[in-house]
Amino acid sequence: MRVLARFNRPWMHFIVLGGVLYYLQGVFFPAPKPVVGPLGEARLEALQQQWYSSTGRLPTPEQQQRMVAAELDRDMLFARAVELQLHRYDTVVYQRLLRNMRFLQLGEGKSDRELFQQALQMRLHLGDEVVKRRLILIMEQLLLAANPPAAPTEAQVAAAFEQRREELRRPPRYSIEHLYFNREREPQIDAAIAAITERGLSASQARDLGSPFLPGYRFTRQSPQQLARQFGSEFVANLEAANPQPGSWVGPLRSTYGLHYVWVSAVEPARDATLEEVRAQLVRDLESRARDQALREGIAAMRDDYEIRS
Repeated sequence: MRVLARFNRPWMHFIVLGGVLYYLQGVFFPAPKPVVGPLGEARLEALQQQWYSSTGRLPTPEQQQRMVAAELDRDMLFARAVELQLHRYDTVVYQRLLRNMRFLQLGEGKSDRELFQQALQMRLHLGDEVVKRRLILIMEQLLLAANPPAAPTEAQVAAAFEQRREELRRPPRYSIEHLYFNREREPQIDAAIAAITERGLSASQARDLGSPFLPGYRFTRQSPQQLARQFGSEFVANLEAANPQPGSWVGPLRSTYGLHYVWVSAVEPARDATLEEVRAQLVRDLESRARDQALREGIAAMRDDYEIRS
């Protein structure tokens, strides 16, 4: 009863009523959310130009909408990082702002700490793209730390292997030596082939009959893609069309550079990959996908704290 009597005091009624009113004010009159966006015309044009530079065409309305949404998400992450004052404690941001201050020739007679504080007062961190990218990266790391993606299970790895079996096929591999004839010496190739056939010369023995070839003369276990980097795609197409057999000469084959007479020492046909051969790639891809999903979830949850204006 004594405890109840203590609550029957005017000052206690005042405290309780004030607490209730404060709670109701938060429920019915919440503080406005921070606003992110909209993007200005200059930034929209910059996004369109970036898309055009990478694709050679203007974005569709749907693509434009996705670009704007991604840019607003970046602005939101940056705004949260600044709210948390992460820029005050990161060494990359610290060094970047010092560099900016010295570039502006504002550092004479001041310590690094004084320069940094002056840069913050001038709000240089808000307009520097390097600082923005750094703080966004830190925020992404914090979101992932709060919601870490699960490691892929063995069942997920096996399922991904079955789904991507065709994509993961191992390409054929060719082990070859060649004689090269540049444009000026192309008319000599028939005589060289006749000499090789008549005298039974190997590729190394016949090398002086051709022209120098800077990438080399012997290529071991090369995929079509690897050969294309050395000879061009035309050479690879001609080689595959010739259906080369191990222990035989093929050609002449044309490449980007001229003509080639090719000795085929070995051919490994295309085949399905084994799970162990591609396990690391599958795990890496699954981890990347899980990370992206966890990050998207974290960003989506953060949007509830902001008013996004597109």
